[in-house]
Amino acid sequence: MITRSGDVAVELPESERVLDAIEASDPRSSRGPLRPAQLLSVRQRNSRRLAAHAFRAVDVAFVLMVTTMTCALAWNAPLLQITLRQAVPLVVGAAVLLRLLCGVGLYSLGRTDRLGAHLAKTVLATAAALAVTALVDVAITQGGRPFEIALVWAALCGFGLVVLHLTWWTFVHRWRRAGWLTPNVVIVGATAHAEELISAVLDRRDMHVLGIFDDRHDRSPSRVLDVPVLGNTDALLQHRIIAYVDLIVIAVDPTATKRIRDITSRLSVLPNRISLLFDDLDPSKRSAALAELANGPLAPLRPAVDGHQRTFAKRLQDLVLGVPALIVFAPVMIAVAVAVRLDSRGPILFRQRRHGFNNEEITVFKFRTMRHEMADARAERQVSRDDDRVTKIGRILRKTSLDELPQLFNVVRGEMSLVGPRPHAIGMRSGEVESSLLVAEYAHRHRIKPGMTGWAAVNGSRGALVDAADVSRRVQLDIEYIDRQSFWLDLRIMALTVPRMLGDRTSIR
Repeated sequence: MITRSGDVAVELPESERVLDAIEASDPRSSRGPLRPAQLLSVRQRNSRRLAAHAFRAVDVAFVLMVTTMTCALAWNAPLLQITLRQAVPLVVGAAVLLRLLCGVGLYSLGRTDRLGAHLAKTVLATAAALAVTALVDVAITQGGRPFEIALVWAALCGFGLVVLHLTWWTFVHRWRRAGWLTPNVVIVGATAHAEELISAVLDRRDMHVLGIFDDRHDRSPSRVLDVPVLGNTDALLQHRIIAYVDLIVIAVDPTATKRIRDITSRLSVLPNRISLLFDDLDPSKRSAALAELANGPLAPLRPAVDGHQRTFAKRLQDLVLGVPALIVFAPVMIAVAVAVRLDSRGPILFRQRRHGFNNEEITVFKFRTMRHEMADARAERQVSRDDDRVTKIGRILRKTSLDELPQLFNVVRGEMSLVGPRPHAIGMRSGEVESSLLVAEYAHRHRIKPGMTGWAAVNGSRGALVDAADVSRRVQLDIEYIDRQSFWLDLRIMALTVPRMLGDRTSIR
């Protein structure tokens, strides 16, 4: 969709085009007072929240560099000739400094944090590390080494860290202004409790309430404080807005336990977080609860179960392995592209809309394996053995999975991972029924980015999904992978992918 700003044509972002289409088909779903100017998917905003890990990695590299340089200059010797006794004080100081930077919360960068306090904590952490360094130095050398060495080290570390954290603060401030760190919420229940929540958010303006869904839609108003009611809970299950939602808040009467159980049960198939809004909070506690939700800090570095850390590590893994793979396979992809072009008319690449993380719609790239005029972007008819739509080159590409190589671009762009549940086409059908409707847990596959290969693929579940049993088996394998995901499991899956796929003669691909 193209709009005009003055005399310049401006193409709307994909997220805006998707939701503009929804709003055009449903006039009740107008924006409301708490819809951001540009909607950003949870995956896109998580990429900014994970920056805390990148910030810390740079800090670690900087402190280690300063420590190494100080040791080398202080003792005027090559690094490998410096004794352990000479290096220990500065090494201990560096470890203490890095631990303090994390321990005092300098990487959360929450909405309510203040720059002055943040920089003061940075300086105090450096001063504390200097004191520890001096104490260790005295204990080891009995005061035989000048204090100036530790002082120079601390001054270099302190100045550099202040500059770095000013940079981190600037980045985060810009992201907040652009809405990257502001949580998106939808409310279930067009109730008085929802009205109180919306009223508080209107006063604070630190959350985006995208809309309301009500399980009693026939009795609900069209709007609550000008926030639109977009449909019932069944509509929420299928709504494309889910890809942009951080939290679903159930705002029904807490005494209606049966209704809450029913709503929670129905929404449990979604990959989004779900929270209950309790009515028995006094104003101060309610304000504190809203502040905690809206604070929008970056991903924590040391929670008990650090899903953000796993996400960051997986993204780093995708880049470290995916970029070299893209370079290595570039000649193969060029050869395949030429073969596809010579084999039949049509584009070299086949672009298909598929479900990504958190139900986000993404465009997945593949080499075209079907005749262009017979392309099936919605996978309404799954590929069968000796399918007349598949070209001669396409059969070879499908048997060897070379048609999947362009998905390396999806991996580098952050839409997919090297390993994860395989992305299914939107509206894909198994028999006469849409696959996503056959198994209640289907949406749980979307709690993680889709992958080029996955646990299901190396365990024989790939190719066409003929019936509910096929869908159920793949979903269970995908959920098992999500629960077990680790770097070592990913390496194992990647190692098994080529021999398992090339040795498989039963799956229809």
